[in-house]
Amino acid sequence: MSGTATTSVAEATETETQTPHKRGALTLGALGVVFGDIGTSPLYSVKTVFTVDGGVVQANPVDVYGVTSCFFWVLALIVTLKYVMVVMQADNDGEGGVLSLAALTRKGVPTRAKRWGLIMMLGVIGAALFFGDSVITPAVSVMSAVEGLELVHPGLAAYVVPLGAVIITTLFLTQHKGTDLVGKAFGPVMVVWFVMIAVLGAIQVVRDPHILKAVSPTYAVAFIVEHPGIAFVAGGAVVLCVTGAEALYADMGHFGRKPINQAWFFLVFPSLLLNYMGQGSLILGHPETVNDSFYLLAPGWARLPLVILATMATVIASQSVISGAFSAARQAERLGYLPHMTVRHTGQHEEGQIYIPSVNWALFIGVLVLLVVFRSSERLAIAYGLAVTGTFLLTTTLFLVYAHTKLRWPLWRLIALGTVLYVVEGLLFAANTVKLFHGGWLPLAIAGIMGASMLTWRKGRRIVMAYQSDVEGPLTDFIRRARNGHLNEVPGTAVYLHPNTVSTPLALSENARFNRVIHEKVFIVRTVPAYVPHVAPQDTVTVDRTGADSDHITQLTLHFGFLDDPDVPAGLRIARDHGVDIDPDTARYFVSELTLLDAGRYRGMRKPFKLLFMAMSHNAAVPADYYRLPRERTVMIGAQLEL
Repeated sequence: MSGTATTSVAEATETETQTPHKRGALTLGALGVVFGDIGTSPLYSVKTVFTVDGGVVQANPVDVYGVTSCFFWVLALIVTLKYVMVVMQADNDGEGGVLSLAALTRKGVPTRAKRWGLIMMLGVIGAALFFGDSVITPAVSVMSAVEGLELVHPGLAAYVVPLGAVIITTLFLTQHKGTDLVGKAFGPVMVVWFVMIAVLGAIQVVRDPHILKAVSPTYAVAFIVEHPGIAFVAGGAVVLCVTGAEALYADMGHFGRKPINQAWFFLVFPSLLLNYMGQGSLILGHPETVNDSFYLLAPGWARLPLVILATMATVIASQSVISGAFSAARQAERLGYLPHMTVRHTGQHEEGQIYIPSVNWALFIGVLVLLVVFRSSERLAIAYGLAVTGTFLLTTTLFLVYAHTKLRWPLWRLIALGTVLYVVEGLLFAANTVKLFHGGWLPLAIAGIMGASMLTWRKGRRIVMAYQSDVEGPLTDFIRRARNGHLNEVPGTAVYLHPNTVSTPLALSENARFNRVIHEKVFIVRTVPAYVPHVAPQDTVTVDRTGADSDHITQLTLHFGFLDDPDVPAGLRIARDHGVDIDPDTARYFVSELTLLDAGRYRGMRKPFKLLFMAMSHNAAVPADYYRLPRERTVMIGAQLEL
């Protein structure tokens, strides 16, 4: 299926399953989850630009017009053009995110091509950088809002960090309710927020409409050409206006492409532009407002209500990266880069609405630590940018490969889009490199840990599966011994979960060796993740009867998309409906449970990575729960494996 066809199928499915009422609810939910982060960036973006590096960006016409123009064009090019209009065409059966894009791109590249392995590596790096961004963004968003209390009364400054910690804790405690419920609760609040920031900005723009000239890119170009050094420093802060842009794409599976597009064009984008224009106009007329230009757009009587609304909005802002992290983690796990995790479905309209407890609490600890250590939005903002701009560049690269191999874009279009995006994102990335030793190392360190963990798990699983196959021995040898070993046949059906079709399931051989029995019907079931989010029922099952019919051993391969639940009994019901003689509701399930031991010598992995892999393995989800096996009919047969 071509890239174009894939997109068409996804769009058709979305149109069929989303009635106008459902689409409206999803659009409202998208406002509450997807756009909270980018929607609250006016709280700190402008302030950070004019205070960065001791205030090298001045409140003069050249700098103010130039910075305001930069905000406009960064939003227009990176969010509107790249993500909303272009990258979201890379719709992997409704799912988005850098890993999903990598998996989709990989399908269009020949297996033996050099790019084939590189594409997933880029996806892993992009996902790791996204996780680094996911930790710092909630902290900076919440702190930027709560700090508004200092304007209401200076004595409230001591309560900023404790209140921020309480808000963050409450947010993560409610994640199990799901993005569907969270979006419905937060959506109306965000409608009020966007209308409010639009009105505040519009009032100031009406007072001095000259700021509208900043829409012209000539002001941004003039700012960069006349003050290249200052513009370079400012670029490290300008990127704050697109916080949450990558989460916008990652959250596509939660709400769908059309609701996100509608919310962006009809409310979010116009509101952001009006507010940035308003802040620019205010600073031009009153240079002393640069430190608090957002809150000073409002009259004195309205500032406390605005602080309360901003706090609510920033809590919502954190939701976009949290839900995006859930999606990214699930994709990584299904593609074999993370161990099995407990995943709970929380939504009724979109398959991608999920909650992952382990990811939730890991993010919570990370965000809380940052909050306590950095203690201000200004210090947190300094640390932001390097990871997210790196993710931007990786997403651009992967999409261009996808557009070339799957969408068959002409060369001129690839060059035009690539030139625009690489120039803009490259400049932002370069500007943020100066933050490396001023906190920028932090999200990179988190990304490094996540990337190392993902690659370690991938490599470790391959090593373990190879050793396990050697220990288990060929399945053909077991069948030959079973024929001559006088095993007692017992009635019933036994299902053995096993990762390959060549070796003997450890549970099967151990059961035969100790109990001297074999069931009347034996099914060896392998689950295989596909590089698509969902696999159609007719493509789920592959049957391979092993040996002679008298052996009563059948191999089944169940194919699951990387967003499908690996529900083995459900897959076996599909097999039964397609003529396989099996009753999954009465069968007994056998699972080989391996305990990894450190052999104390090199076996394909260095000691630190080996210990990391073993720790990840010990904390993986219980196989019986992960594969949705009935506990009362599931037998775990353990063995030890030296690694």
